[in-house]
Amino acid sequence: MKTPAPGRARGIVLVLLSLATLQTLRAQKNDIDIYSLTVDSRVSSRFAHTVVTSRVVNKASTLQEVTFQMELPKKAFITNFSMIIDGVTYPGNIKEKAAAQEQYSAAVERGESAGLVKATGRKTEQFQVSVSVAPAAKITFELVYEELLVRHLGAYELLLKVQPQQLVKHLQMDIYIFEPQGISFLETESTFMTNELAEALTTSQNKTKAHVRFKPMLSQQQKSPEQQQDTVLDGNFIVRYDVDRTVSGGSIQIENGYFVHYFAPEHLATIPKNVIFVIDKSGSMSGRKIQQTREALIKILGDLSPRDQFNLISFSGEATPWKPQLVAASAENVNEAKSYATAIQAQGGTNINDAILMAVQLLERANREELLPAGSVTLIILLTDGDPTVGETNPSKIQKNVQEAIDGQHSLFCLGFGFDVSYAFLEKLALDNGGLARRIYEDSDSALQLQDFYQEVANPLMTSVAFEYPSNTVEAVTQDAFRLFFKGSELVVAGKLRNQSPDVFSAKVRGQLHMENITFVTESRVAEQEEAFWSPRYIFHSFMERLWAYLTIQQLLEQTVSTLDAEKQALEARALNLSLSYSFVTPLTSMVITKPEGQEQSQVAEKPVENENRHRNVHSGHTLFRYHPLGGKASRVSGGSSADPVFSKRRGWRGQGSLRGTARVGQGGPISQQGGVQEESIVPALNFSQNVGNNHGIPTPRTTPAVPAPIQPPSVILPLPGQSVDRLCVDLKHSQGSTNLLSDPGQGIEVTGHYETEKAHFSWIEVTVKKPQLQVRASPEHVVVTRNRRSSAYKWKKTLYSVMPGLKMTMDKAGLLLLSSPDRVTIGLLSWDGPGAGLRLLLRDTDRFSSHVSGTLGQFYQDVLWEPLAAADDSKRTLRVQGRDHSAARELKLDYQEGPPGMEISCWSVEL
Repeated sequence: MKTPAPGRARGIVLVLLSLATLQTLRAQKNDIDIYSLTVDSRVSSRFAHTVVTSRVVNKASTLQEVTFQMELPKKAFITNFSMIIDGVTYPGNIKEKAAAQEQYSAAVERGESAGLVKATGRKTEQFQVSVSVAPAAKITFELVYEELLVRHLGAYELLLKVQPQQLVKHLQMDIYIFEPQGISFLETESTFMTNELAEALTTSQNKTKAHVRFKPMLSQQQKSPEQQQDTVLDGNFIVRYDVDRTVSGGSIQIENGYFVHYFAPEHLATIPKNVIFVIDKSGSMSGRKIQQTREALIKILGDLSPRDQFNLISFSGEATPWKPQLVAASAENVNEAKSYATAIQAQGGTNINDAILMAVQLLERANREELLPAGSVTLIILLTDGDPTVGETNPSKIQKNVQEAIDGQHSLFCLGFGFDVSYAFLEKLALDNGGLARRIYEDSDSALQLQDFYQEVANPLMTSVAFEYPSNTVEAVTQDAFRLFFKGSELVVAGKLRNQSPDVFSAKVRGQLHMENITFVTESRVAEQEEAFWSPRYIFHSFMERLWAYLTIQQLLEQTVSTLDAEKQALEARALNLSLSYSFVTPLTSMVITKPEGQEQSQVAEKPVENENRHRNVHSGHTLFRYHPLGGKASRVSGGSSADPVFSKRRGWRGQGSLRGTARVGQGGPISQQGGVQEESIVPALNFSQNVGNNHGIPTPRTTPAVPAPIQPPSVILPLPGQSVDRLCVDLKHSQGSTNLLSDPGQGIEVTGHYETEKAHFSWIEVTVKKPQLQVRASPEHVVVTRNRRSSAYKWKKTLYSVMPGLKMTMDKAGLLLLSSPDRVTIGLLSWDGPGAGLRLLLRDTDRFSSHVSGTLGQFYQDVLWEPLAAADDSKRTLRVQGRDHSAARELKLDYQEGPPGMEISCWSVEL
């Protein structure tokens, strides 16, 4: 491959940001064509190496500027970027940030433009580079990045973002996973997948290997027959998995002279905890933030174990404890604390210093008075949305006060709500005291983010964990001592093997359980481990050395947060040397990319740190492809999705067909579209007109003919296969509180809900599946899916396609969520926009109910007998269910199962 001559290339400085997503380009149709886009991601023993390759051709008759944009995970390090233009390669070179910055600053002084790579979401950051392309010229972009997948609540997650913004002739994603321990489960999730696209997704798996391929044809990528040039691919593609754990001492894996030790023992008892929640109630928390905090706190309090002790401290200008001391998490105390949390109001300043010190004093007093259970863990969880404004306001002084008070005896976790708080301040506060910091993003799911964090620390399993290796066997070992180990997480240690290492590599892991010390011993045969990684298809070689370097750099950078200047410089120097040696773009390095002669633009793409995102709203981060003839005005193609809904075909509810209706039954006026929710205009039955004969000019009322009330849908429509009546309309008229709608131990499903009789719809419906363990709670606002204690919120009418072992969960843009599997009843939850708008329940394949089904609706799938029609009135009959008679009447109802506007049907109806 040709490379540019030294005198014919210009340099662009890219201080790169880290994120993980599939690259996207946005192009003006028929000018810039992405004819190939491939992603090859190889995960070897949790370490992911991803290569994104995009090939573009300029079909215009003029010179065009092409901007390559890409989203990657924040924890990923870019290792290479190159462009190939007409056979000439323009590579990227990693440099120390200071040297690269000098080159960039010189370019800025010459008046050349600069592009910025920035954070674009909670998990991703964005990288971009621009280049001019001659007519008919082809260009290939290749980006390589690496990351260590972290176990979170029992699963590893690989995230790719798919946003090509146009149809791509050759689009292919390949994800190869190799885990010597064995893959215990694997599932995929997508926010753009349709039933048609799902045919392009294949997954193969054996004990240790998995291959996920996504290769859609052009026709499958089309948004709709009417929008043949627009792509439906726009969103996230996620692969989640976990590994088998048969050895308590963990798994030691060896490759090319380096080792990694993964430790996550199963079946350990949870250690009781003493936790104090320190809640900011200053004026800036008013509104939705304090409302969501109350909501999350109530849920978290309900998740406390009866063996735990807890207390609450709310603070603004002053700090106030809920109780003078910690109390047991009994049902009575928890309910009282929930009432207290409900009444928290936001006002006043922010006194962080006094609030944390009060929490420490409560724990210290309890310890002196021997009120803390033996072997228990002490935690302080701080939630704040702003910098200190009352009392001690110097961040350094607060950090010093807190560290001296805690003195290594307790763990402090800091949650920063929004972007008005100094994340660097909170991060140092937490890392100085054995905890961690987390950003809570202001969004509709902020309460879920808080609950999700609590789940991470809710179940401590071990304390004072230390890894021990023979000193004559290893060197350059990463962090090998940890204060706490939590359920669902994993401790990772990596290092080098010495040249004369033994044939059998042994290790010990010591720690403390609730009431005893424990030592795990594990051994690994070096030759066998080396041989396991010889497969060229599923791994990239020498990956474990890069894993060791990646982990070492991450830990060195974390240590710099809580060290003094002299030691900090030494740590940064070590991290810089490793970054340069292994070509990682980190906060200490930059990548300089050469460009063709005559292209004077310089761009800076620095890997940002979390605190640099202050006073900034994080958006969804659509990547762009910018195009314009050079010398002319740049045009940017909008990346917003079309307002036209895309409906997938549904079969088996009541016939088949594609949902495309937009009119409503009985609608009173035009439909407006606001935020994806359709609202009807109301035409009043009483209006006013100017009465010419009225001397006073006062408007007089004029009535219009009464409009018949629209036909309403029933509460639920039940398909009854095998019965003399094929469906039953059920109206819930006397439902009170939470109701058990369906329960079938044979199917392993349970459906509960709350039906509001006045509004004639469900306020919430909750579906619980036993295998795989899954809970889906739907409300009119959104759907919350909880799996392995991890909760995710999804907005209605946003495409979702998730495949888990033994279960498929999908949602289309019409607002229908389906839970299905080959041998189960299919359960549907619908956000219905027609008359009687609200949450609706649908059932399919009801012949699969077992003989043990029960519940308000489940009873109709047990012993059911229809009495003959009444001779005097054939519109009435009696339905006997489990020996109890119900009056049924034939009525006109609106069938909501096919989506708005619904279909008028004649249905036997019963009231419950």
